[in-house]
Amino acid sequence: MISCFFVSDMHGKIDRYEKLFTRIIDEKPAALFLGGDLLPHRLKNLPGIDDFVMDYLTPSFMDLKNEMDDEYPRVFLILGNDDARSEETKIAEVAGTGLWEYIHFRSTAFHGFTIFGYSYVPPTPFQLKDWEKYDVSRFVDPGCIHPNEGFRTVDPMEDIDYGTIKKDLEILTGEKDLSKSIFLFHTPPYKTLLDRAGLDGMMVDHVPLDVHVGSIAVQRFIEERKPYLTMHGHIHESTRLTGEWRQDLNGTSAFNAAHDGSELCIVTFDLENPGAAKRELI
Repeated sequence: MISCFFVSDMHGKIDRYEKLFTRIIDEKPAALFLGGDLLPHRLKNLPGIDDFVMDYLTPSFMDLKNEMDDEYPRVFLILGNDDARSEETKIAEVAGTGLWEYIHFRSTAFHGFTIFGYSYVPPTPFQLKDWEKYDVSRFVDPGCIHPNEGFRTVDPMEDIDYGTIKKDLEILTGEKDLSKSIFLFHTPPYKTLLDRAGLDGMMVDHVPLDVHVGSIAVQRFIEERKPYLTMHGHIHESTRLTGEWRQDLNGTSAFNAAHDGSELCIVTFDLENPGAAKRELI
């Protein structure tokens, strides 16, 4: 058994992190996956915490590692569209200490599987564009802002004008056999049970909005390349609206750990049997 925890969209909520740490100590998973949107909103100040990554996240994981010693899990993380990319340098520097592994646009081995990470989401209505990219073309849904508009906390590190999520996934995976691959995405796949937004009846310039807001590129990638397991977040209300947090996509197990309530949402699963995964609100 390879016990794993998956959480996403923590948004700097201290109470959720503390519940997560307690659960990790109690159950000692082999791996923890953090699926993006981990930090507080860039304009929100938390009492006594000036720098969330260095003043809270790093010392908290260090305390966890010191307490668990050899039982400390491997921690894989990516950032999400609500996380300022200006924090990426710190996240990567701490990764060098062994507290966690930063895997955006990278891959690593774990118990015979290959784990890939990818942070970008398709264009949204939000102004922060650090982690947004065109999906399969330069088309943008009504009400959304182009990735080369809005603002960024750092200069773009990739081709934003003509780059797409589709091209990125091709570069990231090449011709690899993905039958034993695990993907930690922030965006869910398009038109699934995992990407349902609360946009019912809404219109922009008399055009009805699509209630599915996930990535077409990710959806096609999963159906065509058939990875073993994919994990997603981003759309908080999807599980509440669809009643489902998981879906079998052409043989691929896909989970969404985002949650629009006040609780910690945690997906626990055995990597050798993802079909028996469980979702809990704590």
